[in-house]
Amino acid sequence: MKPLNFAILKYFTSGKEACRADVQEALKADYSGFRAFKDKAMDEALMTAASNGLIEESRLDLDENGNLVIYYRALEDGIAAINSYIKD
Repeated sequence: MKPLNFAILKYFTSGKEACRADVQEALKADYSGFRAFKDKAMDEALMTAASNGLIEESRLDLDENGNLVIYYRALEDGIAAINSYIKD
């Protein structure tokens, strides 16, 4: 099994847009028991990936409770970089 941060990055190699909750839903079967799977830690991992240029913020939205939801996506360069460092 890949480290959680690697799995998060590999999730974005599909090129699809996703928010933290989408990533958590996709990875919960393998990673839900990890301490870093909690909302705050996942947000930090996504922001770190964005600040390193691997993914980017694609849009902002509000959920039904008025909380900010940040969506991310990886562009071609980011996908290529992720795939070059993290093999399947």
